[in-house]
Amino acid sequence: MSKVFGFAGENDFCPGGPIYTNHKEQNHFLSISRPVDVYFPLRKRSRISAPFVFTEERFEQKKQASIEVLPDECLFEILRRLPGGDERSACACVSKRWLSLLSNICKDELCSQNESAKTNTQVKSEVEDEGIEGDGYLSRSLEGKKATDIRLAAISVGTASRGGLGKLFIRGSNSSQGVTKVGLRAIARGCPSLKVLSLWNLLSVGDEGLSEIANGCHKLEKLDLSHCPAITDKGLLAIAKSCPNLTDLVIESCTNIGNEGLQAVGQHCTNLKSISIKNCPAIGDQGIAALVSSASNVLTKVKLQALNVTDVSLAVVGHYGKEVADLVLTSLSNVSERGFWVMGNGQGLKKLKSMTVTSCVGLTDTGLEVVGKGCPNLKQLYLHKCPFLSDNGLVSFAKSAESLESLLLEECHRITQIGFFGSLLNCGANLKAASLVNCLGIKDLKLDLPELSPCSSLRSLSIRNCPGFGDGSLALVGKLCPQLQNVELSGLQGVTDAGFLPVLENCEAGLVKVNLSGCVNLSDKVVSVMTEQHGWTLEVLNLDGCRRITDSSLVAIAENCFLLSDLDVSKCATTDSGIAAMARSNQLNLQVLSVSGCSMISDKSFPDLVKLGQTLLGLNVQHCNAIRSSTVDVLVERLWRFPITGNLLEVLVSSWPPFPENYSSQVLVPDDYRSVITEESQRNPFQHFPSQNSILCFGLFVTLEFMGDMVVHVGSHVVS
Repeated sequence: MSKVFGFAGENDFCPGGPIYTNHKEQNHFLSISRPVDVYFPLRKRSRISAPFVFTEERFEQKKQASIEVLPDECLFEILRRLPGGDERSACACVSKRWLSLLSNICKDELCSQNESAKTNTQVKSEVEDEGIEGDGYLSRSLEGKKATDIRLAAISVGTASRGGLGKLFIRGSNSSQGVTKVGLRAIARGCPSLKVLSLWNLLSVGDEGLSEIANGCHKLEKLDLSHCPAITDKGLLAIAKSCPNLTDLVIESCTNIGNEGLQAVGQHCTNLKSISIKNCPAIGDQGIAALVSSASNVLTKVKLQALNVTDVSLAVVGHYGKEVADLVLTSLSNVSERGFWVMGNGQGLKKLKSMTVTSCVGLTDTGLEVVGKGCPNLKQLYLHKCPFLSDNGLVSFAKSAESLESLLLEECHRITQIGFFGSLLNCGANLKAASLVNCLGIKDLKLDLPELSPCSSLRSLSIRNCPGFGDGSLALVGKLCPQLQNVELSGLQGVTDAGFLPVLENCEAGLVKVNLSGCVNLSDKVVSVMTEQHGWTLEVLNLDGCRRITDSSLVAIAENCFLLSDLDVSKCATTDSGIAAMARSNQLNLQVLSVSGCSMISDKSFPDLVKLGQTLLGLNVQHCNAIRSSTVDVLVERLWRFPITGNLLEVLVSSWPPFPENYSSQVLVPDDYRSVITEESQRNPFQHFPSQNSILCFGLFVTLEFMGDMVVHVGSHVVS
């Protein structure tokens, strides 16, 4: 106190002059405690939250101690000594700084305490953490703006104590705050159990980020690199050297990955089974040859699309592809007829079972015939947009490919009726499925075929959008294919009752699935004959767009098709009477019913739809203009209130067409079907949308966002 009341010299209370003339007026000071004296003048009360402590030089406010004052090095040492994963996850929620530090702690940097200091709880926690971290059964997906380094750090810390991260899918955007090497470093250090990684459209991820994955995720088995222009051969080399368990590799639109990277993969990844390369201009024959020749004993799937490769690559595949079972060749503009010829004569594709060729001008009649001879075990052949393939090549191939089970031809416009039916007659006894899609060369011809043995093995026939395929071609189908069970005739406006009735009459096995959508000239007579002769086997019937189908067909279906589970009469001339006829049937057991666009179905069908709903898993009444919105609401309520065991999966309801281009719907999914909702969708928040654009099911609300006919978003919300 003596210093406080000193007047002169260096011990003055206020250097530069006293505040009060009488320095000994002690009533101007308030004693708070013994060691501290606080100055309190007789003036307006000051608004301060803490007292000011007097010192010799200045007043200063007390500061509370905080752990945040510690440097990162000290805080890192503290965090790595946390006893378990739950504690680390809790600390990660404190701040971004703590999350960043925790996500950069490698598993081997976690400090284990001395055995003498361990408690039973700590021992149990650490053992459990180590046991489940290695499993890696968790899956996470980040898309668009959600794909950031912060979220990856959170995933790294959060999944470590909950089973370990096994699959990670990152679909980035052009955002400036996208994923960088920092986020991949967090994954590499916190998720050593990672086995599947997909990187799509990550412009800021380069070799350093991929090298982090290589250094920390040695269990990696599947890698997908798509639209990552900053990744070069250097990053792929790091993966090849550090991930010996790699079995599947997909590279798409990575402009800086070339032959050197593929050579490294072929040299170091001895377990590689599947390779898919698309639109990588720097990859040529040298890289493909090195990869295929090095992995010849294990490589089972090869997919080459839009590459600058030549006949050399196909020759290497034909010679070294000893284990290749699935081969896909797409848009190889530099491959000629010689390439397919050499590949077929390479004698290396003995185990090839499936082959797909799309937009390859080099596939000609000669090349396809040689492939048929050189691949004795080929079972599936899919040909798309092969402009130089004709009937002669297809028939010659069919004679050679004795093991062929499935044949699909799409946009092969030089194939005519002669080539198609000739291939059916010469394919042998194993052909089970044949499809023609948008082949404009198919036209009805009067063919005088000799008495030939029918193609008794064929079970499935699909003809879609081939305008020249008419009654004459169908008559041949009826003669040559007596054992058909699945028939799809979609968009064939030239087909009439006269053409389809022979097919129905000659089918001996009994039709199971029939799709006649878009066949506008078919009438009730076809349905009547079909239900009488095949009603005992028919399970699926699609009459979408058959405008001449009326209530008479629904009556025939109700009387004869007791096994029918899926019926689509959208845009047909059906009315309330037809719905009533089906509701009266005691043996009909429909699970899916679609009457979308049936303008003559009205509110009168309400009780019949309710009765049918007792067995339905799905009901589509979209665009039924005669059904009022109030009726739709009551129908939805009545259907999901049935005392059923969660069997109602979805009811599509809308009576306000047309739908907007982008619209959303709600789904109420039954408990038994909750497993179909992915883990990622269950984490999305529930959103409310107008009831007129709704899908209702039993047990769980799910939000679907549509872009046209495609679902672009799924969210869910459990109904309490």
